[in-house]
Amino acid sequence: MKPVKYWLTILHICWSFMAIAQTKSIQLLVIDEQKRPISNATVQLLVAGSQNLIQSNATDSAGQVLFYEPQKGDYLFKIIALGYNTQLTKILKSPFEGNSLVINMKMGGKNLSDVTISGKKQLIQHTQGKTIVNVDAAVTNTGTTVLELLEKSPGVMVDKNGGLSLQGKSSVLVMIDDKQTYLSGTELNNLLSNMSSSQVNQIELITNPSAKYDASGNAGIINIKTKKNKQEGFNGSIMASAGQGKYYKNNNNLMLNYRKGRVNVFANYSLNLNKSFTDIYAYRQYFSENGTVEAILDQPTTFFSKNNGHLLKTGLDIYASDKTTIGLTLTGNLAGRLGNSEATATWKNAAAQVDSAVATYSNTDFKLQNAAINLNLRQSLSKSQDLSIDLDALKYDIDNDQVFTNKLLAAGGYSRGSVAAIPSSLKIFAAKVDHTLRIGKKYKLESGFKSSSISTDNIADYQLFDGTSLSEDLNKSNHFLYKEHINALYSSLETKWGKFNIQAGLRYENTNYDAHQLGNSIKPDSAFSRTYSNLFPSGYISYEADSLNTFSFTVSRRIDRPAYQKLNPFVFIINKYTYQRGNPFFLPQYSWNLELSHQFKQLLSTTFSYSRINDYFSQLFLSEGTDILVYTEGNVGKVHNLSLSIALQVSPWSWWSVNAQSTFNRKELKGYQNVNYSSSINQLQSSLSNQFTINKGLSAELSGYYITKARNDLQELLYPTGQVSLGLAQTILKGKGSLKLSARDIFYTQAMEGLTDFPGANEYFILTRDSRVINLAFTYRFGKPLKAAKRSSGSATDEMNRAGS
Repeated sequence: MKPVKYWLTILHICWSFMAIAQTKSIQLLVIDEQKRPISNATVQLLVAGSQNLIQSNATDSAGQVLFYEPQKGDYLFKIIALGYNTQLTKILKSPFEGNSLVINMKMGGKNLSDVTISGKKQLIQHTQGKTIVNVDAAVTNTGTTVLELLEKSPGVMVDKNGGLSLQGKSSVLVMIDDKQTYLSGTELNNLLSNMSSSQVNQIELITNPSAKYDASGNAGIINIKTKKNKQEGFNGSIMASAGQGKYYKNNNNLMLNYRKGRVNVFANYSLNLNKSFTDIYAYRQYFSENGTVEAILDQPTTFFSKNNGHLLKTGLDIYASDKTTIGLTLTGNLAGRLGNSEATATWKNAAAQVDSAVATYSNTDFKLQNAAINLNLRQSLSKSQDLSIDLDALKYDIDNDQVFTNKLLAAGGYSRGSVAAIPSSLKIFAAKVDHTLRIGKKYKLESGFKSSSISTDNIADYQLFDGTSLSEDLNKSNHFLYKEHINALYSSLETKWGKFNIQAGLRYENTNYDAHQLGNSIKPDSAFSRTYSNLFPSGYISYEADSLNTFSFTVSRRIDRPAYQKLNPFVFIINKYTYQRGNPFFLPQYSWNLELSHQFKQLLSTTFSYSRINDYFSQLFLSEGTDILVYTEGNVGKVHNLSLSIALQVSPWSWWSVNAQSTFNRKELKGYQNVNYSSSINQLQSSLSNQFTINKGLSAELSGYYITKARNDLQELLYPTGQVSLGLAQTILKGKGSLKLSARDIFYTQAMEGLTDFPGANEYFILTRDSRVINLAFTYRFGKPLKAAKRSSGSATDEMNRAGS
């Protein structure tokens, strides 16, 4: 399949439809009491009388939303916006008499503490090119970390190394509040596993981002949106949870907000404390040239860890005028993990008789400190133009200390080991400017640029222990310096024409980096650098066949750059017989992604997609000597991925709602690693969530997911896995509080099991964690409102809704 031909064919079909599409539409404008547009307001088209939902859309930054006429009958519109009273229009007869309607919204005077906590919020929402997960709508999300939250999000899979994939495709760009984390691998895993899901409002899953977003992420973007309240007056909430698996789990969150007139001040703090374990069993076989087993390595390992995470996010928004909003956000993050492990590596001959055994004991101390500052400006230049500026500065300090001791389990056996100190620092600066121009009622032009720079300083200081003393291990020790600059320009045009909504965009990105590996007395200096530029087109065509059915075609070209840690050729010890090492020859991978989707209201969504990846990222397994296996990563070839995804949201009865999603992938992977490899697999990932309303204050949930055999790497096959969870939620204290009880992975089936194949050997593995957990959480919301009538006219609602975090 050739993307260009496919794209031109779809364009031809759509333009043919456009020639005959002349259905009448009605445009709604939603404004506040000062006649300012309200963006992101939910507008629902309902059947008069029964109030059955026909269609739901959100207003754009100009407060506008377009609906096409339904079949003949009586209808009305329902408008919902944060901080405003819900508005119902008068009954309208279809065909509509006019082609426009203005909705005037009035400020709501409700206290946040008077808002009843209920399970009515929709768990999953589907919009153009985006799936939104509303975290608080699922009881079983209570007490989880963000990594555990992602595990049960539709279409998301987390592998044994903490790597993320989306809709069966690996290499995902992870963002928090529209900002890149600039982390990957172990560092990203530790960040997400020490961040509480109680801080998260929504998870956005974007499989084909527009040109406005960074081109990184073959699989798309996972955007973690944290909670931020802008209610008038003083408001807040406190959440405390306690969980018990094999070990305790504890998540706590405090959110405060004060808004008066032109100033909004907020703070969000979370504390995450828990202990956990991971059991890994690995069975490695080495083969002779004729395929017979020569040797066997049997390795059971148990890891224990004690984790703590502190995250503080605070800042203010100043609504300087009706047209200007200035925001400042400060973020501080402290994450720590103390760990120890015990492993026994038993060597056996071909007859499975024991030759020797080595016990390995390790202690690790991981610390991550992160400080970030964001300064943003939102300026309305005119009724048709908006400008936004974002400046970000981040710093990560990461320390990873390790002690390994190896003991030969035999009479007169040795005791040897290594001590490693692996500190690294990461400094990031990014500046972004976005401009929006609305041309008439049909066109919107978005343009902008972004510049980012990253510098890292990474040291690996290894020492050998011979049983009595320590000495420098200059073969493994390393000092790695890295600088990267990425500059980008983009522009995209969106237009509405009859029943068609069309967007086309182009992004240009220039990348250059310099890396320097400092030598020592036995290893020479080495340096490498690279500069490259690329164009990344993207766009979609959406066709609203009627008020119920929408068809869309989306295309994008994307890139994945190797993380700086994976370019660093230093050695990281996993155990006596297994190392991990970076690859300085690692190149970017590029992909074309195509999607054809159909949306039936918010009930049924069907998506067929195809992607082709060149210079595919894959784990590489290298044998060094007779017993050492080295894990690294590099480019191996091409991947073709065909996918069919179906999502269903239905309420069989008023007390029962169901969210179900299944994604089928057909993958073909081809590459070279000493020998030519060719792998293919059919894999299915399904998730199901049942929400039950038992009475006015009591709700329940039964949810789970299942993944068949799967493959994310050329040489690693993953066996089926899944889990089932239960939850209950009860509102208390007259709706100001809630109690939530959840049981996660109740059948203890969430194991990660698979088979790794590499030249001359293979390895079966199974990994189990402390995933079966019972959790109890208490939430209390409080606040005192200010009177809506005294609201300052300078608090521009449209700018407030667009203000960055």
